[in-house]
Amino acid sequence: MSAFIFNRMISRLSAVVLICAAAHASPALLDQGYRQMYDLRFPEAHQTFAEYQRQHPEDPLGPVSDAAAYLFSEFDRLHILQSEFFTQDRHFITDRKLAPDPELKRKFEAALEAGRRLSARTPGDANAMFAVVLAGGLHGDYLALIDKRYAAAFQEMKAGRQQAERLLAADPQCYDAWIAVGVENYMLSVKAAPVRWLLRLAGGETDRAVGLRKLRLTAEKGRYLAPFAKLLLAVAALRDNDAAQARQILDGLSREYPHNPLYALELAKLPPVTGVVVR
Repeated sequence: MSAFIFNRMISRLSAVVLICAAAHASPALLDQGYRQMYDLRFPEAHQTFAEYQRQHPEDPLGPVSDAAAYLFSEFDRLHILQSEFFTQDRHFITDRKLAPDPELKRKFEAALEAGRRLSARTPGDANAMFAVVLAGGLHGDYLALIDKRYAAAFQEMKAGRQQAERLLAADPQCYDAWIAVGVENYMLSVKAAPVRWLLRLAGGETDRAVGLRKLRLTAEKGRYLAPFAKLLLAVAALRDNDAAQARQILDGLSREYPHNPLYALELAKLPPVTGVVVR
């Protein structure tokens, strides 16, 4: 084997090993912004992400993270998580009419587009690859949960999962990316059997066990998306009538994000814990 070929192989192997490390070596500002977002402190989150973009103008995770804050603020304003996830509707999403904020939507889409443009400049970069996955997931969520454009949302979900699989093929320890695989499999698994069959024909993945397993990976080891994965696992536990597991997850989230009333509200709906009274 020539030295040139050997060096190329070592270079590629090193890139694979480092890809997730690069994605997770971002400065603390991103961590801070996501914590503020999950705690419903949206103005502070936007300020933090803006400062990150000022310091790292070439990193697509900056604008895409800002887009996440816009989406979650709209979720909060429209009470989407309560109405779409914490319900007894077996298919998760409903056709309940919404009145989205057009200015927020404009800012959301502009932030996503900025992230996509930056990602296109360095398509092999770890942050760029993850930003593409995250942008697709955010846009798919908006299409499904706010616009109610389910066919378009399915295509976005499928594309995001495929992009995540390419990233994870390089390094399966990019735990935040596993949420794309988990969300598609679990969310589609609750559909009726004939619908699942059609979705699989169209290239979708509908394996409930795989979905839950990948959501747990993100919940346990993810950096930015762990709280959202935990929320979905709490919803799954409630749908399985596992109130104890749901209580444990929601209690942890409530303690970690005290400004977000969703977790406490859902905790209050759970049946009281019963046990032996010690006198």
